[in-house]
Amino acid sequence: MSFFAFTATPKHKTLAIFGRNGEPFHRYTMRQAIEEGFIMDVLANYVTYKTYFKLVKRAEEDPEVERKQAARALARFMKLHPHNVAQKTEIMVEHFQQHTRHKIGGHAKAMVVTGSRLEAVRYKQAFDTCIREKKYPIRTLVAFSGTVEDDKVPGKTYTEVEMNEGIREKELPEIFARPEYRVLLVAEKYQTGFDQPLLHTLYVDKRLAGTQAVQTLSRLNRTHPLKEDTFVLDFVNDAEEIQEAFRQYYEGSVMGEEVDPDRLYEVKAELDASGIYLQEEVDEFSRIFFAPRRKQSPSDHKAMNAILDKAVARFQQLRQESEEEAEDWRGKARAFRNLYGFLSQVIPYQDSDLEKLYTWLRHLALKLPKRKSGPGYQFDEEVELKYYRLQKISEGSISLNEGYAKPLDGPREVGSGMVHEESVPLSRLIDIINERFGAELTEADQLFFDQIAEAAAQDDALRHAALANPLDKFQLVFQQALESLFIERMEMNEEVFTEYMSNAEMQELVAKMLGAQVYSRLSQAQGEPRP
Repeated sequence: MSFFAFTATPKHKTLAIFGRNGEPFHRYTMRQAIEEGFIMDVLANYVTYKTYFKLVKRAEEDPEVERKQAARALARFMKLHPHNVAQKTEIMVEHFQQHTRHKIGGHAKAMVVTGSRLEAVRYKQAFDTCIREKKYPIRTLVAFSGTVEDDKVPGKTYTEVEMNEGIREKELPEIFARPEYRVLLVAEKYQTGFDQPLLHTLYVDKRLAGTQAVQTLSRLNRTHPLKEDTFVLDFVNDAEEIQEAFRQYYEGSVMGEEVDPDRLYEVKAELDASGIYLQEEVDEFSRIFFAPRRKQSPSDHKAMNAILDKAVARFQQLRQESEEEAEDWRGKARAFRNLYGFLSQVIPYQDSDLEKLYTWLRHLALKLPKRKSGPGYQFDEEVELKYYRLQKISEGSISLNEGYAKPLDGPREVGSGMVHEESVPLSRLIDIINERFGAELTEADQLFFDQIAEAAAQDDALRHAALANPLDKFQLVFQQALESLFIERMEMNEEVFTEYMSNAEMQELVAKMLGAQVYSRLSQAQGEPRP
């Protein structure tokens, strides 16, 4: 007789009982499942409130940001700290109304993860009050166990069934699937095993760590034919903590904390000046793409492809003249898609040209010829042009890296169980990048990396981090600092900067290699490096 255990978050006991000598019979990693399209990448658009706060604050002074009443309601929260339920509720309701509700063909749902049953009660009340005042077409449900007493209202108790107007506990998943119910507020329920493909956005107001963090955020990972991204707004946890939780099950998660909205317009200007496309072509494509359903026709697909083919021909001509320039243009186009896809989920841009160009570039990428060398596949460029009108607001932009997944081992009886990174000489960096990504970096580019490494070695915060932490913890700090170092020096080597910012796999490689070299240098300056 054989027994089999299937789990995405194995514990040491599971491996000991069901494994072979403590190792699983087979591994199917989170990275592989994402790449093969079986689950969504839930960290692609993960935003802490700190980042959300910064972006909204920047948006208030941006003349390109929408000035409608709902947009102003978002922007005014730069003056408020989310210390109470009412303020956080309005942030979530406005974000859902402005962004989430348009996703998955207009059917997207959201979950609010609260820290206690009483918080779930108060959030339910606050959500319903806010939605009623704003007259938004959103209905909510709440999930918690037992009976809750409110210390502010003596003698008053609440139950899930009562607050959901008589809906029984067993009926809730089926009722939530109905189109009128868009938000589910939970306290210690539906954070594991809940299967709802239309769930797109997670609002987190609870401390999460380890397996619980992975299981909770994974409520978003179910796929749907019209679902092309997810979104997490976290009021409590740090990005590094969430990344560390996922690291055990997937190596190489990328969550950009610092994003510069101004860079979006800079990249757009460079693309506009390239001559690969004409504005009238983008406008005509968008006119067909965004046409009301009643004006759509069977010939639209052919017409849009014909418009795209003009830009493809110009790209191929540029490629024949200079492959380096053509690939540089491809990198900038990807960078624009990544930036807009992320920023538009936070900042309500009123500039329709941004949305038009984003949509145009997203579909153009499907038709551009593949690189002659580099990665063996381009996952996002092999999707067919289907469901082409149903998603009209930004798509996901930052993908989890192809990478080096750590074994799903449990704790060791002896030793720290820590992975020892092999230090790679910095002089090899450009050679590895050239080989892995089909790039043509030169000694001048190597000097650029050398200068970044030197600047990192002079950084006091990084020096303290190296002395106080092992390499894997130091890398978390270094990755955050590295992006700032690149941005500060982007004018010194714009081509390398563009490729780095638009290529998640290259970001992981550069961060890992530079981080190991800087860590070794800083540690040796004070004695032997830590393990």
